[in-house]
Amino acid sequence: MAAVSQRDRSGAASGPAAARRAARAEAPFGTGPDGRPAAVDPARPFRFEREGLLLVLSGPSGAGKGTLVERLMAARPECVFSISSTTRPRRATEREGVQYEFVSREEFLRRRDAGHFLEWAEVHDHLYGTPVSFVDDQIHAGRVVVLDVDVQGGASVRRARPDSVSVFIFPPSVEALRARLAQRNTDRPEVVQTRLGHAPGELAQYVHYDYLVVNDDLEQALARLVAIVDAERARVSRTRVTQ
Repeated sequence: MAAVSQRDRSGAASGPAAARRAARAEAPFGTGPDGRPAAVDPARPFRFEREGLLLVLSGPSGAGKGTLVERLMAARPECVFSISSTTRPRRATEREGVQYEFVSREEFLRRRDAGHFLEWAEVHDHLYGTPVSFVDDQIHAGRVVVLDVDVQGGASVRRARPDSVSVFIFPPSVEALRARLAQRNTDRPEVVQTRLGHAPGELAQYVHYDYLVVNDDLEQALARLVAIVDAERARVSRTRVTQ
């Protein structure tokens, strides 16, 4: 099944993308030393500068988001993973500062109150937050910042950053979720049941995302995700042409 997009072909009609597009229309090839629109110089090659991008991935536990993120970063070096802070206990397979930054609840709340997070949410009785400084620094450097967040976090990011691109990772079935969570063997049985109980409500939130990728086959799902990144990076609103 192909990736499904809910974004219109022309991009957003208003907001940051529209503002950038309007600026490009005024000076398609940048400005000269005098501040006026630059003319094309037949003797010089064109340069194409891609602006940074915030990519939001959401989906229920067991959908395969983590594996897709790892494969995406290997396929596209310009992609960087934003490490969230969490109060959740570290699993045996996780390393500090790789999958998450593990902090106490008190420290998390202190950072939240200080405006440290782009978004934060409480999921399965644990707090998760995305550090805003890392996201902004990487986007300004022209990179694709990848967020792996729950549907609450996804909604918060879309409100705070309307020019972000959101992708919902959908499993082929609820039974596939159950099998993947059991195979992962990182959570107690009661935790697995809680996650499965939340899955129907989480799945219903796909309607608010720009794209839907069904992770029924990892290689195909990765190809769809890479295609989304490449297409969004190629938007006129994110491309600056100069000489």
